[in-house]
Amino acid sequence: MSELWSVLHREFVYIWYYFELQLRQIFWYWVIGMAIGSFISVFAKDRIHGLFAGMQNKKMGVLGIVPACLLGIASPLCMYGTIPIAASFRRQGMREDWLAAFMMASILLNPQLIIYSAALGGTVLCVRIVSCFLCGICAGLLIRLFYKNREFFDFKGFSERESHDTHPNLLIRYLLNLWRNVKATGLYFLIGILLSALFQRYVPQNVMVDVFGGNEAWGVLMAATVGVPLYACGGGTIPLLRSWLTDGMSVGSAAAFMITGPATKITNLGALKIVTGLKRFLLYLAFIMAFSFLSGLIVNLIV
Repeated sequence: MSELWSVLHREFVYIWYYFELQLRQIFWYWVIGMAIGSFISVFAKDRIHGLFAGMQNKKMGVLGIVPACLLGIASPLCMYGTIPIAASFRRQGMREDWLAAFMMASILLNPQLIIYSAALGGTVLCVRIVSCFLCGICAGLLIRLFYKNREFFDFKGFSERESHDTHPNLLIRYLLNLWRNVKATGLYFLIGILLSALFQRYVPQNVMVDVFGGNEAWGVLMAATVGVPLYACGGGTIPLLRSWLTDGMSVGSAAAFMITGPATKITNLGALKIVTGLKRFLLYLAFIMAFSFLSGLIVNLIV
């Protein structure tokens, strides 16, 4: 029995070492990301959405997809928060391709996730921002090409939700939003660090290189596929990605994971299924898998 306890204690020490190391390395990225995300949500969200709503009065044509993507990335809302906003824009006459670009970019990236991703290094951060932006552009262009005179989204029954940020004291309003962020992401963040510690302890580095490394299409495809079940929260996947990149994951594989993960997150899929219907929902999934796979291959050729 004493020998068993000795083994368990040794393994606990190893896992705690990796856990504490990862926590020290990325904790402040998480804190700063939440602080900035809450600031934008409380003080800039309405301004961002107002800028998007104001686009409908401008004759930008297909070029409007670009600012729609940028505003989608700047929006701090989750998909269940974005859809009611998009529904209100549709009622005001917003173009379908602009809506698609805004929603796609909003699914993949937000200011908070950008700060989190800085923990992965400058190269991976740039790859994430550019690939998510281009994914939004492609989504808008495809909707414009194939659904120019038809509606892709069905927003029946969706109305803009009341904001939680209504306290008259601005500081208290901000702190309440920050606390909601902590509750929403804190557990996933710690689970992500624990999983990365377990990977570092029990998964040999050569396995990670064989599965996700190099410039092989197989590694990119595996990363795109793994992103579907493993992604639950943006902050929770940062420790995993950091660990995998250290162990030999290629940047292209990471890019594929960072696209399929948020795009196929269960909560996002549930919301999108409601507003697209089965056929267009399947088209969305095919687009995400194809774009993430091609993006990963291209990134591996460039980086």
